[in-house]
Amino acid sequence: MADIFGLSWNGPPFILFSPPHFIALACVAVACGWMLGPGRKLSTTAGRYWRYALAAILAVNELAYNLWFWVHGLWSIQYMLPLHLCTLFTWLSVAMLIIRSYRIFEFAYFMGIGGALQALLTPDIGVYGFPHFRAFQSFISHGGIVLAALTMIALEGYRPTWGSVGRVIIGANILMAVVGVINWLLDSNYLFLSRKPYTPSLLDLLGPWPIYIIWMEVIGIATILLLYLPFALADRFQRSPITASRVRR
Repeated sequence: MADIFGLSWNGPPFILFSPPHFIALACVAVACGWMLGPGRKLSTTAGRYWRYALAAILAVNELAYNLWFWVHGLWSIQYMLPLHLCTLFTWLSVAMLIIRSYRIFEFAYFMGIGGALQALLTPDIGVYGFPHFRAFQSFISHGGIVLAALTMIALEGYRPTWGSVGRVIIGANILMAVVGVINWLLDSNYLFLSRKPYTPSLLDLLGPWPIYIIWMEVIGIATILLLYLPFALADRFQRSPITASRVRR
């Protein structure tokens, strides 16, 4: 049991796109599919309990993550402030689920899901494979961010708009500028603006610093537009002449 929470790990290492990785991704996909399907039918009371329970899981999971680093003497202001994209959106998702904030939802849907999907596909967990705590913590955290945004769509009827797209793009650039200054002051690497992560990631394909930051911007905007596409198509279908004539009949 101590090994599961230990700093040294002699168990199976995490291997990208191995069977355990695919099983973890499948679990996240099933939870999200349930939320967008049967989960939509939850009563108001059950939906409230679901939101609070998911918020509690995300909060406890993130606190346990910080505690693990602290216990092993690894906690530092250069790495553990909630300024990494997914850490930031873990706490924003907790707030969103509790107070049902639409403004947080706009950012959580685009930036939270966009960052979490990247982290689910290429987790930054080093050698810690299942059943180590770090493997479970990573997939619970990033899967929970996606699930939280989908919860607001399924239970609260929230949806992004074209205005959301503009606000998120502007907000993301402001965040990058602020975090860039913090990195300079602390000699940190939040948002990976100072250097690439040491584990394999999409950034490895995007060239050296600072070229990959420009590509991060391009991919970020493309991801936002791709995530908005289902809503844009739904709007277009609802407003089509064929649909309108059927409604009149």
